[in-house]
Amino acid sequence: MLDASAGSETLFADHYVDLRTPHASDVIAAQLRETGLVTLNGLTTRQEVLAFASRMMAITPHPHGAPDGLTLIHDTGSHAHRAGFAGLGSGELQAHTERSGSPTPPRLILLACMQPASAGGETLLADGREVHARLMGENRDAAVALCQPRTAYFGAGSGHATQVFTVQADSRFSIRLRQDGLARWSPIVQPYLPVLRSAIAASQYRLLLQAGQGYLLDNHRWLHARTRFTGDRRLLRALGEPRFALPGGFAAHPTSAVLPKTSEPVS
Repeated sequence: MLDASAGSETLFADHYVDLRTPHASDVIAAQLRETGLVTLNGLTTRQEVLAFASRMMAITPHPHGAPDGLTLIHDTGSHAHRAGFAGLGSGELQAHTERSGSPTPPRLILLACMQPASAGGETLLADGREVHARLMGENRDAAVALCQPRTAYFGAGSGHATQVFTVQADSRFSIRLRQDGLARWSPIVQPYLPVLRSAIAASQYRLLLQAGQGYLLDNHRWLHARTRFTGDRRLLRALGEPRFALPGGFAAHPTSAVLPKTSEPVS
């Protein structure tokens, strides 16, 4: 895994956009088209988080969300051992994309820290473009297998049959993943899961959010995870569809050969 405090500061600084600057929304939209990730500061209240989220996206309701569309991410004390509810505990949360078991996962995720943990609770981010490039360079068979249609099933009975990487008609890619008890795998890809996890770990950056800090990312490009924590860690999350043009997925790294397209469109 790419290290730690210096990496966290660099990642935050490299993707930071000051919300107070003129035309900040346009700058954010342009950066999401380029890198898929924006880091932010100054989101200190629920009202500020909601106002910013509403400006950037049409908020998608979530089963755990409040009527305003925001979800409080914290240790509820009662969800940790239920499949699909790890985010509402204090344990490790493996790399995933949000709402992977729905036919059309939301495009954007906004996560804002209201109160950091006493210890731990670092966010781990991995660019799917980098993960894909690693696989193509180190184990092309794995990259090919992980593009095969309907080789994964994410979710419970009403989940979705899909694949980790979807190749679009324009040769762009999207990524979709979960690694908990609600993920089932075809024998075609089962042998390559350790390779996938290794590529993700090698691509991860740590990000320790302080109160008021957050990030906005492309849920069809970036994987996010979390280390275990202690204390009353509280974050607000919004999911939704962008209010600006955002091309589907990500372009393959120039060193990666283009794979045959798969059938699942990115909305």
